[in-house]
Amino acid sequence: MGRSTETFSKKEREKTRSKKNKEKKERAEDRKANGSKGKSLEDMMAYIDEHGNITSTPPDPSKRIKINSEDIIIGVAKQEDVPYDTVRNGIVSFFNESKGYGFIKDMQTQESIFVHINALTEPIKENNLVTFETEQGQKGLSAIKVKKK
Repeated sequence: MGRSTETFSKKEREKTRSKKNKEKKERAEDRKANGSKGKSLEDMMAYIDEHGNITSTPPDPSKRIKINSEDIIIGVAKQEDVPYDTVRNGIVSFFNESKGYGFIKDMQTQESIFVHINALTEPIKENNLVTFETEQGQKGLSAIKVKKK
């Protein structure tokens, strides 16, 4: 007579497989018994009170706040044009004549403003006091109408 083909490891794998199946069935039965499926519509509703908080009770209609649709602002508020001096004063902090550009340090705001040789009304050098106007360029403010003081 031959030996059984069922080895110890096969028996162990079968035990663990049957144990997992049994636990899976127990979990399914537990879900059926304690399941929250089939709640009423009222149990699933959520309300927002007069302060904007989420609650499970309906809000009191007497505490309702009336809001005009015209008072709601969507987007960024328009900024008023701030009048400022169009002519500024500054010192030439750097200027390269061969490349044709430089920078002017504004006396009032202490910011560095780009200047191109085409925006000059007369030749300038480093450390010259100048007056200029600004315009928005591709990469920021650019000085135009630059004159020596």
